[in-house]
Amino acid sequence: MIPTARNAYMQNSVSTASPARLLVMLVDRLVLDVQRALDAQHVDDLPEAHRQLLHAQDIVVELRSTLKPELFAGGQQLASLYDYLFNQLVAANVRKDAALTEHCLGLVRDLADTWKQAALQAAAAPTAASA
Repeated sequence: MIPTARNAYMQNSVSTASPARLLVMLVDRLVLDVQRALDAQHVDDLPEAHRQLLHAQDIVVELRSTLKPELFAGGQQLASLYDYLFNQLVAANVRKDAALTEHCLGLVRDLADTWKQAALQAAAAPTAASA
């Protein structure tokens, strides 16, 4: 099967991205999934909301499973946040609760903003050290 130009671009973007960039891409997709789930819940498209929330849960599981909380200050708190977020996404899905999905959206937006700031700081650190 010949990959489409978009698929080739995405595959190349992922394979050449730094770990920090990959993390930002992942949390951006998490925000997108939860936003899509909320939008689907608002129009009563429960199968689509379910699909998006399942994908969001998968992302949180990936984030949690690759986290090494013992390696940095605040690691345990981040692990707890991922666990809480996962449980809230499951509850939003099971209950078909748009208010709970909206709560999760706020959390994942804040999480994405934090990771973006951290990635920017990490990218700037070598430049500042060499100056």
